[in-house]
Amino acid sequence: MATQSSNALFFRQLSRYYAFYTGGFIAFIIFVGILEQIGVPNKILGYLFLAATVLLYAGIGVMSKTADVSEYYVAGRRVPALFNGMATGADWMSAASFIGMAGTLYLSGYDGLAFVMGWTGGYCLVALFLAPYLRKFGQFTIPDFLGARFGGHIPRMIGVLAAILCSFTYVIAQIYGVGIITSRFTGLEFSVGVFAGLAGILVCSFLGGMKAVTWTQVAQYIILIVAYMIPVVWLSVQQTGNPIPQIAYGQQLQKIGERENVLNDKTSDLGAKEESVRAIFRERAAAADARLKGLETGGEAFLADERAKAEAKVTELRASNASDTAAIAAAEKAVADFPKDVAEAKKAWTAAKAGAAARAAPVKPHAEAFAGKDEKAQGIAKKNFLALVFCLMVGTAALPHILMRFYTTPSVKEARRSVFWSLFFIFLLYFTAPALAVLTKYDVYHNLVGSAFAQLPAWAANWAAVDNTLMNISDVNMDGIVQLAEIVIGGDLIVLATPEIAGLPYVISGLVAAGGLAAALSTADGLLLTIANALSHDVYYKMIDQNATTTRRIVVSKVLLLVVAVVAAYVTSLKPGNILFLVGAAFSLAASAFFPALVCGIFWKRANQFGAVLGMVLGLGICVYYMYMTYPFFGVNAPLWWDINPISAGIFGIPLGFIGIIVGSLVSPSPSREVQDLVDNVRYPNLESGTPHPI
Repeated sequence: MATQSSNALFFRQLSRYYAFYTGGFIAFIIFVGILEQIGVPNKILGYLFLAATVLLYAGIGVMSKTADVSEYYVAGRRVPALFNGMATGADWMSAASFIGMAGTLYLSGYDGLAFVMGWTGGYCLVALFLAPYLRKFGQFTIPDFLGARFGGHIPRMIGVLAAILCSFTYVIAQIYGVGIITSRFTGLEFSVGVFAGLAGILVCSFLGGMKAVTWTQVAQYIILIVAYMIPVVWLSVQQTGNPIPQIAYGQQLQKIGERENVLNDKTSDLGAKEESVRAIFRERAAAADARLKGLETGGEAFLADERAKAEAKVTELRASNASDTAAIAAAEKAVADFPKDVAEAKKAWTAAKAGAAARAAPVKPHAEAFAGKDEKAQGIAKKNFLALVFCLMVGTAALPHILMRFYTTPSVKEARRSVFWSLFFIFLLYFTAPALAVLTKYDVYHNLVGSAFAQLPAWAANWAAVDNTLMNISDVNMDGIVQLAEIVIGGDLIVLATPEIAGLPYVISGLVAAGGLAAALSTADGLLLTIANALSHDVYYKMIDQNATTTRRIVVSKVLLLVVAVVAAYVTSLKPGNILFLVGAAFSLAASAFFPALVCGIFWKRANQFGAVLGMVLGLGICVYYMYMTYPFFGVNAPLWWDINPISAGIFGIPLGFIGIIVGSLVSPSPSREVQDLVDNVRYPNLESGTPHPI
């Protein structure tokens, strides 16, 4: 009773603190809005927004400073279910969810729903198969469970390596998002913005570990959900008069379908202009294809001839059209960017062919499943859709930084409740993302398409200055009118640009940037802490020095946290891939490495060390191998297996992991009675008990 009374008092205190915090945050938004109205420059407001939010998180981090091992690793196991749900929601709401989700739905339409379905469905697996059982087990990390359940250092070490691999891949995506936001709203270069954002990540987790990260993530969730909802509600009111975007969604989706028909109709005025642009892109695709064929037969000689033609064009333009500075600049850029060797030429011209072919195609219907594909292509698309949903679901239930959150609740019962609250807080954003994508697409189709290049909106120019791969509009057919095929919008831009697209004050753009930063920082905090804790607790303490003092263990964790963060920022500055692929890859890696071992470890007493090691090595190994061989960034470009995209490599790793565990366990001796008792203890939890299993 005393414990329950103490928990209730703690809950009331937290509720009061965060109520004051939310009120203060709203007052700050109003204050910045007043500064904008009196003429303070936008750049200063951008710095103010980002600096204020980072300082807020830093303040929470400083106040949460701790030298207690339990507080540092699992927040003292006293986080109430509601607040742990908010923290988990923020931990989950990464840059991919906040920045990339609506953008993917904008670009892919129906096909993008794989992410919504997979990520949401994954929490059902967490609730049913893992969260309560891992909480009953207790301890600090996922490798802890693997080491205790399967015995010896080998399963623990494989768990550490897998946790580092999937968490590092995931954290790169978050720091990438931080770099985009920081560069857009401060004017810094992307690589500089990455390292500037790194400071914001470290202040949240360096001093207080999981304790600081938890209370920071609760604050971050409040910011990110407010930031996400305001622009989409405003767009909904602006377009339909309805403040509930989820209801306005269907109405606007129908209008988008009608507009798509007009743009694809060659007999209409808009459709005829679109067709003129598509014809140019068809010519460019054919030219790139001809170059690739010439390169295949002529090699270096063909490349030298093409380079000479590009240089001759510059000379000709300078002689005959000295006043056409744009054409001369374009020709000079083509010479400067000309491939240096055959391999570079093949890569560049293949990308040019694919890009031109995509822009030459008719407008893809937003609401149609696997649109614009023949029967064979539709079959491949369906297969990849289902494979991605499966990998994202299983990966959700296996990500170490998410599963660690359920170690922080006071009891198994609170862990179960925490999963419910996590789903609720995640649902708020995921239920809104499809509406945001449709409302933004309606605005682009009706207000940007058909407008004059001389009167382009400011948001297009602003974002093109940050990164022309995110925003690029060029007058391809030189008619002075914007056609849809002349617009390139990156998915990572949609959410961040929505306030400007909707004509909202800059203060709302700053708010959305703060929300995106909160999403990226909150997930990056959890991921970096997962990596550092795996190295400090599972490698250093459990395997190297079991007599290490509390102070030394925490110091080691902090040093490792700093090192990993700097390395991740450096890798991110190289732009290794888009946000959504990096995140999806992390899910496939986690699913292949952890899910079979965790599920079999909980539900099958016969699973033993040899089976776990074999299953984890086979599952993770095949997943990494397939991604490396097929993802274009690595340059191998091996053929796809059964046409499965590299982001869904887990479709091969997960079943192989289960097969490895089952076969390996059956051909080797049963685990000890002590280990089987551990399974019983974990499987049949006393819901009021939060005592860790003694290991």
